[in-house]
Amino acid sequence: MHNNSLSIASVKLNIDNLKSYFREKEFFESHDLFEFYSKQEPEVNATTVNWRIYNLVHSGILNRIGRGKFTLDGGKHFNPELSTGIKLLSRKLHKQFPYIKVCIWNTSVINEFMLHQPGSFFILIEVDGVAVESVFYFLKENKYQPFLDPDIDLINKYVIDKKDPLIVKALVSESPCQNIQGVKTVTIEKMLVDIYCDENIFAAQQGSEMSHIFKEALAKYSVNENRMLRYAARRNKKNAFDDYLSKISKYRQ
Repeated sequence: MHNNSLSIASVKLNIDNLKSYFREKEFFESHDLFEFYSKQEPEVNATTVNWRIYNLVHSGILNRIGRGKFTLDGGKHFNPELSTGIKLLSRKLHKQFPYIKVCIWNTSVINEFMLHQPGSFFILIEVDGVAVESVFYFLKENKYQPFLDPDIDLINKYVIDKKDPLIVKALVSESPCQNIQGVKTVTIEKMLVDIYCDENIFAAQQGSEMSHIFKEALAKYSVNENRMLRYAARRNKKNAFDDYLSKISKYRQ
């Protein structure tokens, strides 16, 4: 009986035809999905279509990129490259601090979206606020040369000339991170919001370069707009970030 229910649900979702119908579209909206189902079932109602949309998103067939906006999931997921050094660093921190949240990434992962390549990169180690100083001193004791949430003057005087310097800073609560090979690292949504919000660390990615980064990222990968806005709200920049997206995002034209 259960298998029959699943088969009926699959028929109602009409996944193969849906993929064919929307394959050439960069994005589509809820009303497009309602129109798609209405052509097959003239009596279908909005509640039923919304239930189908929920199931399509939940099963990974659709990717929600904004309020009522979707793409077909083409496997375009952002998986930043993790060096051997970052993997080792992650293991050391988890061994020493097993109960804190840690997000580690190298700003070099932004390069694929940039027009002008910067000459220096930072390894960002973001941890729960209460553990920032403990992690900083642990790294110093283990022969690393970390910097504790440096301001722009410190970055320009000392950090920028180091080779892959470590910057330790507080992890914003509810940051959208992902787990890759056992390492908690950045998502594309977190990366974009961080670039917008932090002009000190991401000085090389500001201005027209930032616009180029956003357009490239949005074109190349699946980006969850709602997730970005929630995170921007955690950084007290939701409205400004929302306005910026409206100016540069093709999904909002």
